[in-house]
Amino acid sequence: MDEEYDAIVLGTGLKECILSGMLSVSGKKVLHIDRNKYYGGESASLTPLSELFTKFGAPAPDESTYGRGRDWNVDLIPKFLMANGQLVKLLIHTGVTRYLEFKCVEGSYVYKGGKISKVPVDQKEALASDLMGMFEKRRFRNFLLFVQDLKEDDPRTWKDLDINSTTTLQLYEKFGLDKNTQDFTGHALAFYRDDAYLDDLAIKTIRRIKLYSDSLARYGKSPYLYPMYGLGELPQGFARLSAIYGGTYMLDKPVDEIVLENGKVVGVRSGSEVARCKQVYCDPSYVPERVKKVGQVIRCICLLNHPVANTKNALSTQIIIPQKQVNRRSDIYISVVSYTHQVAAEGWFIAMVSTTVETADPSKEIQPALDLLGAVHQKFIHVSDYFEPTDNGTESQIFISSSYDATTHFETTCMDVVDIFKRGTGEDFDFSKVKADLGQEEQ
Repeated sequence: MDEEYDAIVLGTGLKECILSGMLSVSGKKVLHIDRNKYYGGESASLTPLSELFTKFGAPAPDESTYGRGRDWNVDLIPKFLMANGQLVKLLIHTGVTRYLEFKCVEGSYVYKGGKISKVPVDQKEALASDLMGMFEKRRFRNFLLFVQDLKEDDPRTWKDLDINSTTTLQLYEKFGLDKNTQDFTGHALAFYRDDAYLDDLAIKTIRRIKLYSDSLARYGKSPYLYPMYGLGELPQGFARLSAIYGGTYMLDKPVDEIVLENGKVVGVRSGSEVARCKQVYCDPSYVPERVKKVGQVIRCICLLNHPVANTKNALSTQIIIPQKQVNRRSDIYISVVSYTHQVAAEGWFIAMVSTTVETADPSKEIQPALDLLGAVHQKFIHVSDYFEPTDNGTESQIFISSSYDATTHFETTCMDVVDIFKRGTGEDFDFSKVKADLGQEEQ
């Protein structure tokens, strides 16, 4: 450990492992340390099933009920990958896909008026959707056609709108979309977590809807992918990548001090050993004095032995409950995976309900989602603090990731990683060499 490195990464959560891989591929000499004995940190996957029960203080699971414990891989913070999103581009660009296998998530649904409906993403689905009346369907169809045909570099496709000054609300109003349609469009297609986006530029919303549509077009059933055997494979995939490019890993290694000189990081101390470095990248748990609590997230892991009703018996799905549908300021998210992704025993499903905490009774806040799931065989509830760094790290050269939010997709996670990479290296990550399809990476 008593060497000098370009960067030391603390913690093996997904964000930190991605950064370690990106830095190593970029030619940096990287040392990666975790105080834990396992990869994944806050975003670890637990296997066998008994680990999950032990973590939450529950009696050991009965194999006659749940099947073999080693057939389970339960993610503490499950998130889906957008098929055309930034994380998939990172996976392809860095070659991590050679270590992983993915499966398409079967459905994408949104909650309205006490029931769930498939999210419409093209003209045909818009006309068939039960989310809207006949005239609203036609207005929404015209809106989708406009979004799909719009090219930012061709003003002829803007339909007499100035996309550089028009707000999203003005865009909705131009097409006559009602409040309910605006609601599921902004939250289930564009993935906004509150309604502040309505006053922001419409082009940002258009880009997000295009991402959803482009991701859906790749595999057809939904825009989402999920790795076989769970997300625990992702941190390890990036760790292997970093190692190939010379990165050094140390698990079960205490971190006693981040060493500073004149306010700038110069190393990391573990016991009597000091590894010198120019930069440190870490999760909030390693620098509690440099982060601030900005909220809380509640997550509820539910074990089911049946698919969710009204999802056409989908073996995996995402459901979004927009905030206004349940009189909240934050959306509620549901992700469902199952034995088809090799994360549960035959016939079993794992559902995760998550949202940003708004009241003194978080468990009550997720009840609308639990009602949709039907009979839950076992559930585990956890409320975690959400931290953000107090500065951008450029003076101290300590770059800190934010905690994982309540969303069930990876786009906000990737935005944080790419932003940290740019602050640390002074460069945008180059996606120009990304291959066209997951199946075309080098063997």
